[in-house]
Amino acid sequence: MNFSFNHFNFNVRDLEKSLRFYREALGLLELSRKETADFIIVFLGDQRTGFRLELTCLKGRQEAYDLGEQEYHLALTADDIELAHRKHAEMGCICFENPEMGIYFLEDPDGYWIEIVPARSGSYMEAHTK
Repeated sequence: MNFSFNHFNFNVRDLEKSLRFYREALGLLELSRKETADFIIVFLGDQRTGFRLELTCLKGRQEAYDLGEQEYHLALTADDIELAHRKHAEMGCICFENPEMGIYFLEDPDGYWIEIVPARSGSYMEAHTK
């Protein structure tokens, strides 16, 4: 039996605001959408990998989601980390930086953290376990 990654989900309150953020900040585009009487689900993709980010918007929800202690996050690789950092700084969405590790985090409109990793390292673990 084999498994492969399919998608990761974030619940969001304002779907259009979140879609704008992910498109502007990370270039993620809508791949598909499903709407019911209770919710809207939108899958986003990067046009290069098969990985998808699912945004779920529960209709009528007003209160913020409890994100716990933010000990989880989504990570994306940037092929030009300096250009990406300038763009995200201009957007005002950088919430944490670790220059020693060469990484930083964005905060989306609902408070989720997204790690930006330089392409040269491929991943945090590859960059910091050698």
